[in-house]
Amino acid sequence: MSELRIATRKSPLARWQADHVASLWSAAFPGTRVSLVEMTTAGDRFLEAPLQVMGGKGLFIKELEQALLERRADLAVHSLKDVTSAFPPGLCLAAVPVREDPRDAWVSPRGQRLADVPRGGRVGTASLRRSCLLRAARPDLEVVPLRGNVQTRLRKAAELDLAGTVLALAGLRRLGLEDRVTEVLPLEVSLPAVGQGALALEARSDDAETRSRALALEDGPTRIAVEAERAFLARLEGGCTVPLGGHAVLEGDRLWLRGFVGAPDGSQLVRGERRGPTTEAAELGRALAEDLLGRGADRLLAALAPGGRA
Repeated sequence: MSELRIATRKSPLARWQADHVASLWSAAFPGTRVSLVEMTTAGDRFLEAPLQVMGGKGLFIKELEQALLERRADLAVHSLKDVTSAFPPGLCLAAVPVREDPRDAWVSPRGQRLADVPRGGRVGTASLRRSCLLRAARPDLEVVPLRGNVQTRLRKAAELDLAGTVLALAGLRRLGLEDRVTEVLPLEVSLPAVGQGALALEARSDDAETRSRALALEDGPTRIAVEAERAFLARLEGGCTVPLGGHAVLEGDRLWLRGFVGAPDGSQLVRGERRGPTTEAAELGRALAEDLLGRGADRLLAALAPGGRA
């Protein structure tokens, strides 16, 4: 193929991710002309309402997927944590490059560590997962909504005089903003979102050439880890409408998967973990989900479902 068209959002982080994939592709296939198809998604346009009210993280990728289906683009680049557990008919996850650090970072305009924020301090996030975990760790804090791209959230945190906010360390690193990090939160405090730190290369299922070439950018260990995480997510039928997290790491030929489901106010957390062979990544994810469901996550999910009582 002589040309590759990459669909991407216009935000600085999305552009960085698309440019990164473009450079990897050009290095692997020097004769290919790579161009970006920049788009604004519903998630970018509607910044006031909470994501869970608007329909979830899929709002950040629907327009890009439509561009693929209409053959206006050949590849779409997403943050994997924004990708729903099931792909639309005709589309697939073609490749997952090497993952960046998946942990969450605490950023405080005042330079305060999370543990040092005074009682009643105001912290900002629009993520149900982060809000739940912040409230579980510090029930004395006030959590206020904070949406927008990375730079916008950093600016708003200062303008609103917040004690701090939580952002993905991967995004801050990719944008050259790691110096803004006050502390990296341990996994025991803030378990990452499923797929956090990883990129998703989405293509049409019938585009054999693009799919085949995309494999040159695939990282096997990352694919195994996110396969377990996404199987965990799929069984719970979560997304950004449910406070949950899942993170897997490889330990030789074995996989260690941790996950949780929580109440939005942090008053309840159902945590668990599973270890098993890397060859059974998806089975491991489903097994952990079943374990959490059997220990109370089913009731939390039912309360958060439409018509449920949270």
